[in-house]
Amino acid sequence: MYKRPQYRAVVARLREPRRFIQVLTGPRQTGKTTLAQQAINAPGIIAHYATADEPALKDLAWVEQQWETARALLPRANGRKSLLLVLDEVQKITGWSETVKRLWDEDSAKSLDLRVMILGSSALLLQQGLAESLAGRFEVVPVTHWSFAEMRAAFGWNVEQYVFYGGYPGAAALISDGERWQQYIGSSLIETTISRDILLMRRVDKPALLRRLFELGCTYSGQVLSYQKMLGQLQDAGNTTTLAHYLSLLDSAGLVTGLSKYSGQTVRQRASSPKLLVMNTGLMTASHGLSFNEARGDPSHWGRLVESAVGATIANGLLGSRGRLFYWAAGDKDVDFVLAQGKNLVAVEVKSGSAKKTTAGLSLFAKRYRPAKSVLVGGDGIPVSDFLLTPPLKWIE
Repeated sequence: MYKRPQYRAVVARLREPRRFIQVLTGPRQTGKTTLAQQAINAPGIIAHYATADEPALKDLAWVEQQWETARALLPRANGRKSLLLVLDEVQKITGWSETVKRLWDEDSAKSLDLRVMILGSSALLLQQGLAESLAGRFEVVPVTHWSFAEMRAAFGWNVEQYVFYGGYPGAAALISDGERWQQYIGSSLIETTISRDILLMRRVDKPALLRRLFELGCTYSGQVLSYQKMLGQLQDAGNTTTLAHYLSLLDSAGLVTGLSKYSGQTVRQRASSPKLLVMNTGLMTASHGLSFNEARGDPSHWGRLVESAVGATIANGLLGSRGRLFYWAAGDKDVDFVLAQGKNLVAVEVKSGSAKKTTAGLSLFAKRYRPAKSVLVGGDGIPVSDFLLTPPLKWIE
């Protein structure tokens, strides 16, 4: 079975002398549970796995019961062996973090070498108590959407398949039946994420508006859209503050993000109109309903897919790092993506062949901000496949 790059880091951390709670966060169907199971099966590891994602209602007593079960296994762990407790979807239990903190501190005081791994859907888990209750006790391992390199290694995909179907490994076996694949993405991923990971975890006064905003993000992925224009498209009596909040929820769930405009000034960046971007192009494809041949035969639509695939690859690749992703625009000139890490900048322009795009934006941006690199993807620049196979951090090293 294919092992993601995070596997070695996770297992290595389990064997380090110092204990930290390992927190695996990421969108649904990105392999968090599989990664945990692979760690459980690693040589020399004894483990107990439990999930709060079952139909029966779980409470804080359940957390304590699982912890005691793991403690009972401790006498079997000696020498080079590690004892691991894995709690999956624990964020669904109200007050979980305080209980975990108490039990973790009890083990620390007694020098019990119990290792703990917590799995949860995206950054919503972090916002539910890690920062407040478990400060100094945890390390985050981002489990992102799968990259082109991973989908190619695991399923033999080519770049066009990846651009169209995105990085959902669980759906890879269904691509020969486009309608079945689309239904799976819609019901098992999109609807489940919105209804169970957002609406049940956060107060959302206008769930219909949040759903429509997601659809808008898929329709306009790769395009800059002001919040006022979004309100016009959504035909809702909401306000820009509500939209910005809902967009942040969609971002936390790994669905759609809104990139800020690069200006060199944080205040101006926050006030800019967002550039909508899906975090996985499979979301665009499932929402639009076009077949592979229909999408490939529409240069404009395919161009948006390619640009979104490039943007999603960068955005996912920067998670957990100091790197940040922006866009840039000045008048009629723009740059599709700007990678920033400290003072290092990399400008990225995507030329998919769908339109007569020039590099005037790259030239003007280079003149104003002097980036370390200006990268043209597609056309007579770097092939799309080569760019997608390169870890984004490589560009800003």
